[in-house]
Amino acid sequence: MTSASPPPPAYDPARGREPAAGTGAAPRPVLTLRGVGKTYPNGKVALRDIELSLAEGEFVFLVGPSGAGKSTLLRLLIRDELPTSGEVIVDGADLARVPRRRVPELRRRIGIVFQDFKLLPARTVRDNVAFALEVTGTPRGRIRPAVDRALAVVGLAAAADQLPTTLSGGEQQRTAIARALVHEPRLIIADEPTGNLDPLISWEIIQLLLRINELGVTVLMATHNAEVVTSLRRRVVALEEGRIVRDEVGGYHRED
Repeated sequence: MTSASPPPPAYDPARGREPAAGTGAAPRPVLTLRGVGKTYPNGKVALRDIELSLAEGEFVFLVGPSGAGKSTLLRLLIRDELPTSGEVIVDGADLARVPRRRVPELRRRIGIVFQDFKLLPARTVRDNVAFALEVTGTPRGRIRPAVDRALAVVGLAAAADQLPTTLSGGEQQRTAIARALVHEPRLIIADEPTGNLDPLISWEIIQLLLRINELGVTVLMATHNAEVVTSLRRRVVALEEGRIVRDEVGGYHRED
């Protein structure tokens, strides 16, 4: 099964240019967690001694049952929360040491895609994508070219002036992916990006994320979609009861 969307332009959204030829050097980590734990004030332990590293250019699935700690882990990565113990390092920055005023700058290095799109219904597709740059103070002259590039990558250039309410669910998620991509991030975090889509459209969204990954962007995707995880045979990090119980290439299965 293949995606019906056109292939993206040959440019690297993480660097704004064509992907460089391999140099033979080992990819450097985009994300590193060292001994990370998270305990909430009510005593609930959400994460226990998490050790995890994602190299530049990896595509990794994050799986596990409800309550395993996936949502907490993702919130730590975007500094919505801080760990109780350990270090969370994104693109070389220890998030616990990042001043609050610099959090928006940090988040420009990360693209975030949600299950429920989180689009502004009264704004056009173009304006939704541009908004991500406007709120971070990007100069006006740089916004239009960046938005045009992102919309071309996701195959929505022709729908730039439409409102989200006129789009299909798949097109709305493509808009959300363009918004995540417009900052040219080094890491995209996709939290159940196909959870509200039918199987065919879900597969098209996965294919789009894979193509973006091939252009040099690291992708961490949290999902319950066992069929997709098993068929793609990418790296799988499985959480259970706040611990990593599996980290390997392979399908989605529960540990005994």
